Amino acid sequence: MSPARLIRDHGGRRPWLVAVPLFVILVIVVADVATPSDINLSPLLAVAPAITASFARAGLTAAIGALAVLAEIVTDLEERPPYGSATVATVALVAVSVLVVLFAHVRERYSTRCSRAQSLALTAQKAVLRPLPARLGKIEIASVYLAADAEAVMGGDLYAAARTGDSTRLLIGDVRGKGMNAVGEAALVLGAFHATAHRTPSLNELVDTLDGALTAAPQPADVPRDGEEFVTALLVDVPDRGKSIRVALCGHPPPVVVRAGRAIAPALPEASPPLGLGIVSALGPIGTVSWAPNDIVLLCTDGVLEARNRAGRFYPLAERIGSWPGGGPGSLVSFLHADLLRFTGGRASDDAALVAFRRIPAARPAVPAQPVAAPVDQRANAGSVRSLAGATASAVHARPDGRRRCGRTATHRPLTGTLPR
Repeated sequence: MSPARLIRDHGGRRPWLVAVPLFVILVIVVADVATPSDINLSPLLAVAPAITASFARAGLTAAIGALAVLAEIVTDLEERPPYGSATVATVALVAVSVLVVLFAHVRERYSTRCSRAQSLALTAQKAVLRPLPARLGKIEIASVYLAADAEAVMGGDLYAAARTGDSTRLLIGDVRGKGMNAVGEAALVLGAFHATAHRTPSLNELVDTLDGALTAAPQPADVPRDGEEFVTALLVDVPDRGKSIRVALCGHPPPVVVRAGRAIAPALPEASPPLGLGIVSALGPIGTVSWAPNDIVLLCTDGVLEARNRAGRFYPLAERIGSWPGGGPGSLVSFLHADLLRFTGGRASDDAALVAFRRIPAARPAVPAQPVAAPVDQRANAGSVRSLAGATASAVHARPDGRRRCGRTATHRPLTGTLPR
């Protein structure tokens, strides 16, 4: 195997770092040769394979260890130290190189196993929290998720979308707790929503179904139950036609309507209790929100509203929406995502989710192209007019016997104007 391929395949994520142990070997060899023979610096060559093991795989670490041993032998031949001391130094360097190679091998195996486990966990989380489509029915959607656990794709927050016969339904919710401990409850809510949202006639019945699914779900024996397991939720039904949407609040923050760069809080009835407590009624209040064609409806979890900066100030969502330069749902979500990270200094203390949608703008009807008339020769046009006038006059004053009529000759007003081009 060539040195370039060895570095590329075994150099880890930053193969350029291999220059560091090579430089260390070079400096130690030059310094050892330049110093008097009674000063032996070659034992310091063990630093090179030790450094390599911190970032590279076992193969490259072994190669650097072999190079260090070779450099040790070369310097010993050059300076000719006592036989015993040279042998001890070489054997010690070989032992150290073997140990660091074994360390690199164990670390590599552990890293591979962790990467596979993380990949499986991410795949499972993505299967539970499905990405929202960019377009569904008559609306365009954008979303973003911020997990408090840096290694997780999802935590206790959730969102989903589904189609009915004549509307689009959206769900956003927040499980009590955060991180991986809340993923199970979130998966249960999402599964119940995907199974029933498309065939449940009303939002009230859908709310009752989700509450029943959480209440009837058995609790694992290894998870302590303290009687406070619940999920706040906001369900939205967006008809394909109409100027209003229906909203069901279950202990969740209400939606925000973004109109002409301003955040508007719609008037909604009092929220119902959260899901999972068994006290949500199928006759709960359903609110309506009116929206214009260019309005954007923003849904969020309390992880956005309760985010704090270093001074302890809450994130001012309505104020920050006023600084948004404009655009579609994707632009709004991206702006708030970046602004929230700047506000909190990149530290997420709780899971947070944002979903924005608006009605798909209607395409403007195409204006048919006007036909262009061919240019008209004015001189030929004038000649044609005179010929037409003469023929008309002859037809009017001629007698049936071919002789011209006697008496006053009728005069004709010449044609004026121009023909249309």
